[in-house]
Amino acid sequence: MLAPRKIKHRKQHKGRMKGIATRGSSVSFGHFGLKALEPGWISSRQIEAARVAISRKVRKHGKMWIRIFPDKPITKKPAETRMGKGKGAPEYWVAVVKPGRIMFEVEVANEAEAMEAFSVAVHKLPIKTKVVGRREVGA
Repeated sequence: MLAPRKIKHRKQHKGRMKGIATRGSSVSFGHFGLKALEPGWISSRQIEAARVAISRKVRKHGKMWIRIFPDKPITKKPAETRMGKGKGAPEYWVAVVKPGRIMFEVEVANEAEAMEAFSVAVHKLPIKTKVVGRREVGA
């Protein structure tokens, strides 16, 4: 599972997911990318599940890149705990994804293989996505 090695602060505020992604919004490495259409938190478990799904389809035919990293700690208080007594302990890590962000990229022979690989991965993710080509993103 993905998680940062070292962090400045153990706990973070929730934050807001306003606006669209300006960084990481174009296909840079591969031929096709999986683009987020809505904002959301993607946990390290979901990223790993999507990675495994894509790599099973791509295998020896191409390459894959993960363009998101879970660097935000999400805290949780234990069940049946009374109010107060501070913020809970960090439970898991998430990547904050805004609309327009390219989350995964693949380099394969044709578009059909990319669509097949991404269609399996989409079911592992909690947000709406679409497959984009390298030329399509800039327009």
